[in-house]
Amino acid sequence: MYQFSRSIYRELAGEVVNAKRDGGCAARQGLLFACERTMERLAADRHYFARPVHSLFSEVRDFFPIESQLRVLRVIERHMALATEYVDTQARSGVTFDGSPLWCHATTRKGMSCQRVPLPASKYCPSHKHLDESLKVNAA
Repeated sequence: MYQFSRSIYRELAGEVVNAKRDGGCAARQGLLFACERTMERLAADRHYFARPVHSLFSEVRDFFPIESQLRVLRVIERHMALATEYVDTQARSGVTFDGSPLWCHATTRKGMSCQRVPLPASKYCPSHKHLDESLKVNAA
């Protein structure tokens, strides 16, 4: 995920508005930290991070002039699409980014998290797959 946050930063750092006033350190550092936080959250909590593009853009839009904000939004959209696709392919392989296996998102009757491995392309194991199907029915 480091590659995605740094590529956004490299593409947008030259357009930061406050860069000329304070030497660029604070504003560019804010841009970099915002990109890294968003990518970390995307990697760690993909299913519960509904609008990563909106989140990152609203956090960094103050660093750019009005006339370049559309370009900033397009850059963020493009890189987030690539990062989201990468996260989804990693999830389909059955491991997290640190190499540990994925766990089912359901809880047991005792209130503990289920320790089984989820089905491919699902958040739930075979015992809890009915939870995934009910979400799809409600969405339709």
